[in-house]
Amino acid sequence: MKFVIVTGMSGSGKSEVMSIFEDLGYYCIDNLPPELISKIYELGLQSQGTLEKVAIGIDIRGYKFVQSLQASLDFIESQTNNSEILFLDCSNEVLVRRYKMTRRRHPLSNEDNIINGIQKERDILLPIKRKAKKTIDTTNMTVKDLRKSIMDAFHTGNKKNNLTVSITSFGFKHGIPMDADLVFDVRFLPNPYYIPELKEKTGDDEIVRNYVMDSEASREFLEKLYDMIGFLLPHYEKEGKTHLVIAIGCTGGRHRSVTFANLIYKKFADSQYKIFKKHRDITLH
Repeated sequence: MKFVIVTGMSGSGKSEVMSIFEDLGYYCIDNLPPELISKIYELGLQSQGTLEKVAIGIDIRGYKFVQSLQASLDFIESQTNNSEILFLDCSNEVLVRRYKMTRRRHPLSNEDNIINGIQKERDILLPIKRKAKKTIDTTNMTVKDLRKSIMDAFHTGNKKNNLTVSITSFGFKHGIPMDADLVFDVRFLPNPYYIPELKEKTGDDEIVRNYVMDSEASREFLEKLYDMIGFLLPHYEKEGKTHLVIAIGCTGGRHRSVTFANLIYKKFADSQYKIFKKHRDITLH
């Protein structure tokens, strides 16, 4: 079991980092009291492989923080070599600016003295920072930079885990999928609905697929979609996107959109990405 403790300066980006770990398939627990870390570790061992990767976010909790965290870390280290601390740091100037922007009070500061609280926290966390296997300074990082840094450091396994692509067919008369990132309209193509022997069939049937694709416009549009999607996927991945929803719509969501969703899925199923397919409205009339 991979066990990561995420801690560091308040305001340095821990919440964003925990979201990135979730995208990497970690079971994440944020703001956990340090005393409970050993309990979570023991539960992970008892999960029979269900919890393969765990990330725990720890915030400073008064002056007992270091002592209780240190005791838990000593226990974890005595049990496994597959654990580490990720420490997030940031300059005082940027931390002050972030607190001013969010109008939040630093947990160790007085009502009007943020910098004193930051320095007090820095002093308290120094032993933990020295113990950390990896430190990331977020001072000049964008969210994109931070995501890339975490991905590079902690992503393991097949690259297919980086970007998940969901290809969804739908009917415009039932509404566009709310989670769609890209929407393509195939209502300009020949419609099997008006062919009596095809009306009750769907794009999953070969006879419907052959009818839809027996059109120069269909074939040309499909090739353009192949080219566009093939171009976009690596760029979305590079940008740090982890889930892309491609929605293909026709009038009812049973014939043309299903045909195209199936063909696009087949085209990219063996690519380096995780590809899923769903026909949202195929059973509706």
